[in-house]
Amino acid sequence: MKNIIVEGHRGYCAKYPENTLISFEAALELGVDAIEFDVWLTSDKVPVLMHDEKAQRTCKVNKALRDMTLAEVKETLEPCYEDKFGDKYKGMGLTIPTLEELLTLCKEKRPDIKLGVEIKEYTEENVDLTVALLKKYGFFDTCYFYAFNGRIIKYIKEKYNGRTMGYPDFQMKEFTPDVYNYYVDIGLAMNIVKSEVFPIFKAKNLPIHMYCADNEADVRLCIEKGADLITANDPVPLMKVLGKI
Repeated sequence: MKNIIVEGHRGYCAKYPENTLISFEAALELGVDAIEFDVWLTSDKVPVLMHDEKAQRTCKVNKALRDMTLAEVKETLEPCYEDKFGDKYKGMGLTIPTLEELLTLCKEKRPDIKLGVEIKEYTEENVDLTVALLKKYGFFDTCYFYAFNGRIIKYIKEKYNGRTMGYPDFQMKEFTPDVYNYYVDIGLAMNIVKSEVFPIFKAKNLPIHMYCADNEADVRLCIEKGADLITANDPVPLMKVLGKI
């Protein structure tokens, strides 16, 4: 069996609030090979980590990060994800982490970790500030850049020669046919892996990231279909099948 990279989705988000330092730290301690996270900018141009454009789902505040300063983000948003975890993580002092806080944690705990950096705010400025921090902490050369936006994929590849992973064209914004030429890897969700269109994307002969495989059956299907990297909300079943735990 080839060496398949295990990536924790938004950290270890099956058991901890997604895109929080406790979620990332749990994934690092579990022993994953990579962690995935999502980057936005605050109004004062600080890269911070959250999946959605607005904080409603995880923080119960219907505001966009780009409309808040970092101080406001830290003071008013508590990403305890009550709809999923109830009160379990409420009042623990959880805050939206900055990218720099995560990189500091990784440098201390797992300097060998690979990072799946999803650019969620589709601006060149977000890319530039994110790349600068990744280079400052020594993670740029081994990270993957993800984006559901063709213009951003091209920008990362042309300006920084970063390792880019895009998605099937019908999932992408600002996509033109030449954008596939800027992919180093391609990302396929489990519903695509299981569908009749999978061979179309397999035939592109790019390394394939498959997501999210959270049970043994899905893990084994990903292996059978030739995954190079598998993302999981709960990496334990994946790591057990691969003999990494």
